[in-house]
Amino acid sequence: MLNLENPLIQLYIRLIGGVLSGFILGRLLPKNSATYLAKFLFFFGTPFSILAFMRRANLSGAIFIAPLTAWIAILVGAGLAWIWIDLGVTEERLRAISRGIEYVNQLEPKGAIAQNIPEIKTSWSQRTQGSFLLAMMVGNTGFLGIPVILSLLGSDLFAWALFYDLLGTGMGLNVLGIALASHYGNSTQSRGKFVAVLAILKNPSLWAFGIGFVSRSLPLPAQIEKIIQTGAWTVITLSLITIGMQLSKLTSLRNLKQGLTCLAIKMFLTPLVVGTGLMFFGVTGPARLLLVLQMAMPPAFGTTLLAETFNLDRELAVTTVAIGCVTLLLTIPIWMWLFGF
Repeated sequence: MLNLENPLIQLYIRLIGGVLSGFILGRLLPKNSATYLAKFLFFFGTPFSILAFMRRANLSGAIFIAPLTAWIAILVGAGLAWIWIDLGVTEERLRAISRGIEYVNQLEPKGAIAQNIPEIKTSWSQRTQGSFLLAMMVGNTGFLGIPVILSLLGSDLFAWALFYDLLGTGMGLNVLGIALASHYGNSTQSRGKFVAVLAILKNPSLWAFGIGFVSRSLPLPAQIEKIIQTGAWTVITLSLITIGMQLSKLTSLRNLKQGLTCLAIKMFLTPLVVGTGLMFFGVTGPARLLLVLQMAMPPAFGTTLLAETFNLDRELAVTTVAIGCVTLLLTIPIWMWLFGF
């Protein structure tokens, strides 16, 4: 008989129910509804929930390990992506040579037509490489990761999840992500030197974290505290609905082979390697499971925004996000089994 008291079952009900509701609403409501809701959550909802959960979060211990682990996971993912891209490019070069085609330093030679050389169709264009790297590096540790952590592990280690998201994923996406997207894309949009830093400093969640930290000891009446906690969980539900609304706007799932490869490395290999390594540094129990779950989140929706802005391979970005959200339901029990306590 299904045990509805099981935290994993409750999580699945919350995840599937919230995302499915959002998917239906996304089909019924105007197209820009998801954008408005996401902006509301970014500027008001998420900061409010951070303030609420910070009141119960445990800030003791080596909490700095969370963002450090996030950056290790980002770099490991980038390294594995580089290796896979290089293998793919090398394989295409060897195939081109075996067909007797002159291959000149680039996968898409501009002078191919002029030289009457058949143009080589490649699955590893510059744009595709950029999207592949981004999807491999940063996960949805905010809108999706934090609800998972709170449902399975409670609010005691909430600060660890928040540090991972803000100082790890957030910085990775706004600093390294923008740099890579600019390098691999063909966008003419110019970016100032300090845009990434300003994006981080302007993040309302970062300010909410600071305010929440300072006001932790401020006593509140029990009734007010209950209202705040209820409001915070309402924000979590709205976050899941937002994900469903965003998924309802996705129209294509192409580059399936590359997408599945990316997700296998991003959502399984990297968490397995880094999560196992944490044991040798004394990180075990709930803290290690939390970090593994954050590492195992599907690619962030921000990767599709960067792909759109910098003219990367948007179809690959969309494919990894959509399939990754479904894959998460299959991988969570694996991590609970491997790194449970």
